[in-house]
Amino acid sequence: MSEPRPVLVVTSLHDPTADVVIRELHDRGVPVVRLDSGDFPASLSVEAEITSSGLRGRLRTPSRTADLAGVRSLYYRRPTGFAFPHLDEQDARYAVTQARYGLGGALASLPGCLYVNHPHRIGDAEFKPSGPVAAVSAGFLVPPTLITSSPDAARAFIKQHGSVIYKPLYNPVYRIDGVSSVVKIAEVAVEDIDDGVAGTAHLFQQRVEKTSDVRVTVIGDQVFAVRIDSDLLDWRTDYSRLRYSVDTPPPGVTEALHAYLSHFGLVFGAFDFAVDRAGRWWFLECNPSGQWYWLEDETGLPMLAAMADLLERKSR
Repeated sequence: MSEPRPVLVVTSLHDPTADVVIRELHDRGVPVVRLDSGDFPASLSVEAEITSSGLRGRLRTPSRTADLAGVRSLYYRRPTGFAFPHLDEQDARYAVTQARYGLGGALASLPGCLYVNHPHRIGDAEFKPSGPVAAVSAGFLVPPTLITSSPDAARAFIKQHGSVIYKPLYNPVYRIDGVSSVVKIAEVAVEDIDDGVAGTAHLFQQRVEKTSDVRVTVIGDQVFAVRIDSDLLDWRTDYSRLRYSVDTPPPGVTEALHAYLSHFGLVFGAFDFAVDRAGRWWFLECNPSGQWYWLEDETGLPMLAAMADLLERKSR
């Protein structure tokens, strides 16, 4: 009997969520090949041949080999970027693009593979303007939102909607005094807007007067909703002040969740909602690579089993 097809886990070396998923798959007897695309080409190699019958070849890590035509599923988490520090700037830039489109293209073209999620679809879904637009189409309530580089437009939006928050469109890591930091969500007033807004694009959104937040994690066809109570504008800034409880989506939300993921071709998503005083759920964002395992520890929801079932491609 041939060995079962492996699951590829593409992530960085330090990824506790991937660790527990791999452990669960190992306990089920499912072969796993873990790799970080940032290890290419030092300790990761690829041979991908396009033939009349499709893609074939192999990936090799120091401890594993994966047949490209026989990958069962690919769990794409948070790999590090390609780097060629031994090359000069121009050669390194060329090498990075070849690695991205070569190795990256092979990983994105595996025949018969279930992607959780496909890296190209993750990229599509990470564009902030695309999310709220898709959310409206899916049937979610979405707070009025403005993306602009115009100080006058920003001031007018704040005057119209009163309580408004600023969000980064994408959150790169800043290093301040050697410490990694990110731009935080914050409430803004008209007097906070200056000509610096014209320097790039910004996202402003009407603040939801919320009573709580909800994180909804969709894993395949399973939906796990967790209410998060705190007094924070952004609950992610202080996990020690959070209280968790299992929740149930109101009518129509589950259908909208699946419609949203289908729009982007995703099978996993970590959705954030603000719940107002009337009990309505307002869509804030969906992270196609979001964290989720800590919520199982807090609530006992069987999320790890759901993820392993999905990657194993186990019928429920």
